[in-house]
Amino acid sequence: MTDRRIVFVVFDGFQPLDLTGPHEVFHGAGGYTCDVVAPRAGPVRSASGLLVHAGHGVADLDPAGPDTLVVVGGQGVDRAREDAELLAWVAAAAAGARRVASVCSGVFLLAAAGVLDGRRVTTHWSREEQLAREHPEVRVDCDPIFVRDGRVWTSAGVTAGMDLALALVEDDLGRDVAHEVARRLVLFLRRPGGQSQFSVALWSRQPATDPVRAAVTAIHADPGARHDIAGLAAHAGLSPRHLQRRFTAEMGAPPAAYVERVRVEAAQRALTGGDEPVEVIARRCGFATAETLRRTFHRRLGVAPSDYRARFRSTTGARADLAEKGPTA
Repeated sequence: MTDRRIVFVVFDGFQPLDLTGPHEVFHGAGGYTCDVVAPRAGPVRSASGLLVHAGHGVADLDPAGPDTLVVVGGQGVDRAREDAELLAWVAAAAAGARRVASVCSGVFLLAAAGVLDGRRVTTHWSREEQLAREHPEVRVDCDPIFVRDGRVWTSAGVTAGMDLALALVEDDLGRDVAHEVARRLVLFLRRPGGQSQFSVALWSRQPATDPVRAAVTAIHADPGARHDIAGLAAHAGLSPRHLQRRFTAEMGAPPAAYVERVRVEAAQRALTGGDEPVEVIARRCGFATAETLRRTFHRRLGVAPSDYRARFRSTTGARADLAEKGPTA
């Protein structure tokens, strides 16, 4: 029988759910041995103050031991990736492990250890640009919940570590076992959609010049208005061709694509903040029809507007629905 030993790498300031979530998945599946290693053995304080006991320090754990190495993320990862002894241990353990994985910003530690050169990876959507900027040798794809590139697996933020762990269990033990674990933990075996559905309003750059700023302001002021290139150029005081070039350079996307993203963002807010029909929201946010909105949501977010609303509507609205329905047991 394969020795399925999972070794989690933690450090001061780690995200506790990056550890406990995947650990519960492996424990629920059975057939795994889980250990925790840190720069030093003993108590390790998480970013939220939770203390976890690391059974091993890197100085006393053979890096040849793990079958699967899992590096967690958290606020402390930036300091951890400056620890030369920890990086050397991670590099050695990764070289000998059957699989290497990271959760959330743990990918930064793997990248600093030289484990990810040439690999396609993902991370938390809030740090994708930083990862791409600091590690151009890594190919960053931030929409997937997790990415597999050969024996290297990386996941998006926090709860995505459980999605990753379920995928590892399925890889080892089969779909039926993974499905049963997911069912017990009330999880999707494969979560629908990607990270884009969670990252409203954080994708946009800041304009560098007044003309582009004027065009951007007009778009955000009324996403549903007709924002063709001629109208935006009038706001900017530039020719359409000149605005197209400058807008794309400053904002990282041409005007038409930027307008679509702003409209999607406006529709996301409307869907989660009220009960207007999808058809009404589509027209108000600049989509010609509800079908156009649905196609755009599927292309950009991987989910339908109705599913997005059900998943992300306010907890106040959810509690009101429950109150209206009354107790079920």
